[in-house]
This record gives sequence, structure tokens and C-alpha cells, in this order.
Amino acid sequence: MIRRAKISEIHDILDVTQECAAYMIQNGIYQWNANYPSKKAFEKDIERSELYVLEKEERIIGTLVISTFMDGEYRPIQWLTPNNKNIYIHRLSILPEQQGKGFAQKLMDHAENHAREHGFISIRLDTFSQNKRNQRFYETRGYRKLADIYFRKQSEHPFHCYELVL
Repeated sequence: MIRRAKISEIHDILDVTQECAAYMIQNGIYQWNANYPSKKAFEKDIERSELYVLEKEERIIGTLVISTFMDGEYRPIQWLTPNNKNIYIHRLSILPEQQGKGFAQKLMDHAENHAREHGFISIRLDTFSQNKRNQRFYETRGYRKLADIYFRKQSEHPFHCYELVL
């Protein structure tokens, strides 16, 4: 089941993303760290009703942010569509022991259906340049890689920006 997150679930949500961060680091992908994703970011996501969780057997196993807010780092990107009626995907995560079972696909299906139902013209996101699995995931779904941005607090390596025109 995919639903909006509740503030009372913040610790469970952080547990999921911390397990994902540890798993990525074990695999040489230094995308997330002790600073990101943060409790403060998730609290803001919940406050704006943008954070969704995926539950399996009454346990949170995944997260996804569907936002209409464009981060400043995205402004220089030459997007495929005008900067209105776009959504931005952030903090997609699936517990490591639940990965490879189609749950990330379900979360992205939810985001794409949400965008279409609400009249958005595109979906934008970024993914870490060192995370080849994520890049294949988005490219297989039809997302087009456009340009790179940097989040210096996360990594010296760039993040690739992607867009899917609906």
C-alpha cells in the first residue's frame, strides 16, 4: 500500500533510508550519508504532504517524495518542458532486503499516475552519477538524461538530472 506519511512515522522512515545508505556504501556508492536524507528534510516533506511511504505487512519498506518545488540547483538545467506544472521526485528508497521485487517500480508508477491525474507536464529527478543501477532504472522507464548538478555536502561526484515528458 502506498500512502502519505505521518509525522509519527519519522523514525521508521529514517530507519529505511539509513539502511539504504549503509547498503549503498557497502557497494561503493557514496550517494547518501549521515547528513542526507535528514530528519528535517522528511519533516518538511510531511508538512507539505509530499512524502509517501510504501507499506508491506504493516511495515514501512519504502519512501518517495513527490514535490512541486524546484530546488535552486535545478534552475540552470535546460529542461525539456517549461518550468511550470512539473513534479520532482526525491528520496526514493526501498529497504535493501526488499529490493529487486518491483517495489521501486510501484512507487514510480504511483508518482507517474499522480502526475498525469493532476495535469503535470513532466517529472524531473536526479540520481547519483556513480549509481549505475538507478540510472538504468530511470532510463528504462523513459526518463531522458539532460545535465549534471552537484550536491557538495553529499559527494564530489555529480548527480545526473532526468526528465520524463508526460
